[in-house]
Amino acid sequence: MMNNVVTQDRAVHDGSITSLDDLYREAERLQVTPGWISRDRPIFWKEPRTDFVPAHWHYQHVRSALASAGNLIDVALAERRNLILRNPFPANNFATVRTLVCAYQMILPGEVAPSHRHSAHALRVILDAKRSYSVVNGEKTPMESGDVILTPGGYWHGHGHEGSEPAYWLDGLDIPSVHLMEPMFYEEHPEKYEKIASVAASSRFRYSRDLILTELDKTAADSEGAHGPRITLEAPDMPMVGLTVERLNSGQLTRRQRSTANRIFVVMEGTGTTRVGDSVFAWQRGDTIVVPTWSAFSHEASSDAQLFCLSDEPLMRAFRYYRSEFV
Repeated sequence: MMNNVVTQDRAVHDGSITSLDDLYREAERLQVTPGWISRDRPIFWKEPRTDFVPAHWHYQHVRSALASAGNLIDVALAERRNLILRNPFPANNFATVRTLVCAYQMILPGEVAPSHRHSAHALRVILDAKRSYSVVNGEKTPMESGDVILTPGGYWHGHGHEGSEPAYWLDGLDIPSVHLMEPMFYEEHPEKYEKIASVAASSRFRYSRDLILTELDKTAADSEGAHGPRITLEAPDMPMVGLTVERLNSGQLTRRQRSTANRIFVVMEGTGTTRVGDSVFAWQRGDTIVVPTWSAFSHEASSDAQLFCLSDEPLMRAFRYYRSEFV
């Protein structure tokens, strides 16, 4: 019986390879690449570099576009009415930073979005909502302004709106990381809408505005000036992402710093300015600021402010790629 073994023709050095050109042709035939050749994009470089650029999205501008989409896009057809924050560099398809993607989303009063689940971990920073709700693995919880809602990978999730005004929030997901490693699964709920098994105002999937504010009140500012009072929103079911909220007092300036982590800041309250590299972004409530890897940045608040941050810092730390410094 013959074994089903795939073999490759092996060239025996018989003197026929007498020049580099011959060697390169043979390497191409063998589907290998010499490690010593020059490349347009080298294999190693001195320090982190990225195609992603610092960027700023104005919530009020995107909110206006979403309000128009409310008349044109039915969530029963599109599943989600959202506008993705595509980092503005050539050839980028959808990612906000290398490992993460964000989108502003809107739901109209009376709407219920179909349930689904996927490998990617996700969250929602609720910007303007009253009486909207989330259903995660059968548990219904409120989604109110200032809340952060978690939807871990593999968990059924959907949402609805029982209020009288449109609800808006910012979604964050690690889809680009899943694409890189390729374990993507996606599934629509077999009954379209997941049945509600329980209703809970307090849930491990919800960090309420009041809880966040209470925890910030107990927290001191960083002694080195890297950030204001800051809390971590623990998400053990979402180990790829880091979630923090920090408070900046009016006039407070953080030290200029950089790290290997990609960071996306969402302004939950207040006004101020963020400098990223050579870019200066003046922000207000609801805006989103992107700080790509190894980009120097600092914040300065012009009024009392609260910043949510989504990052891949846990991923960088897990693989021992994390590094930070003041600059």
